[in-house]
Amino acid sequence: MPTFRRQTRLSSSTRAVRVTSYRTPDKKASAPRTALKTAPRSPMPASPTAQPYAGIHAIALTLPVPPSVNHQYATVNGRRLLSAAGRAYKAQVGQLVWLKLAQTSHSTAMLARLQSEWLALSIRFYFTSALRRDVDGGLKIAQDSLCEGLGINDNRIVETHLYKHIDKDNPRIEVHLAPAAP
Repeated sequence: MPTFRRQTRLSSSTRAVRVTSYRTPDKKASAPRTALKTAPRSPMPASPTAQPYAGIHAIALTLPVPPSVNHQYATVNGRRLLSAAGRAYKAQVGQLVWLKLAQTSHSTAMLARLQSEWLALSIRFYFTSALRRDVDGGLKIAQDSLCEGLGINDNRIVETHLYKHIDKDNPRIEVHLAPAAP
């Protein structure tokens, strides 16, 4: 009996393996049987600044909340382009990145390591309301802006963690970029 095995990620704290068995074509067809096995829940990871692999080769920044996906792009003559709001956000993040690098005594070593290794990105979104924004809506522009400001190609990011929080008084995003855990 052939077996198809697929690992599916259900949530940040639950991992499941779904095993489906199919009968061979010469026998009567019946509905596939599916077994769902759930792995034990792991505790929520610590805040981005407390991750053990960070060391001095990581960068942690607090940035403004990016524009919504509807405001990030504009259609001009049938082409999708980064809007003025998107360009302004990227420029602002680039300035904040360089300001952070200027304040860091080990920026040369940090940049060299970030440019040569696989990276893990953690973003904590602090929105004014739980229902107004998706957690992944600001991922692409925040990732592009941060990597562009550091002079890193964002294809080096192999691990992404997104978290959604509510802070009505101080909306922001907290980003943490570090070499990925071995």
